[in-house]
Amino acid sequence: MADQVNSLEELGAVAEGVAPAEVVAEAIAREPVKDELGRSYATGKRKDAVARVWIKPGSGKVIVNGRDQSVYFARPVLQMILRQPFEVAGVDGQFDVMATVKGGGLSGQAGAVKHGISKALQLFDPALRAPLKAAGFITRDSRVVERKKYGKAKARKSFQFSKR
Repeated sequence: MADQVNSLEELGAVAEGVAPAEVVAEAIAREPVKDELGRSYATGKRKDAVARVWIKPGSGKVIVNGRDQSVYFARPVLQMILRQPFEVAGVDGQFDVMATVKGGGLSGQAGAVKHGISKALQLFDPALRAPLKAAGFITRDSRVVERKKYGKAKARKSFQFSKR
C-alpha cells in the first residue's frame, strides 16, 4: 500500500526519483508578499468595477475612496459582502483596509472590494488561502453584462411582433 501513487504530482515525482512528501512541501511553500510598510496589495474585479486594495494589521477599519465603509456602502447587504472574507478566514477585526474603487455600480464595487480583500489576505498570510479558495473568494466572478445585438431591443429582447 505504501508504494501506491495517488496523484499526478506523485507520479511525476516517482518518475524523477523525488519523494512525494518533498513535492507536496514544495507546492505549499508560499511566501507572504508585503511592501516596506507591512501592507499587502491586490486588485479585485467584479462586473465593470475595479478595486485597488491595501490591507495591514490593525483594528478592522475599512476606508473606501477616502470614506468609511458605512458611508460609502450605506446598504447593510453591501457591508456584509465586505466582511465575508474576514469571517471565512477567521481574522475578523484584525486588518485595516484602504481601497480605491472605480467603475460600475455599488453592488459591483462591493464585489470588487471583496475580491481584492480576499486576494490581499492570501498574499499577506498564505495559510489563509485554503478557506478563502474553498469559499470561492479568490476566483474572479467573470459574469458581465451581455452586449446589445443589432436588430434587437436589448441583448436578447426582440421588438414587438406585429402580424399586420
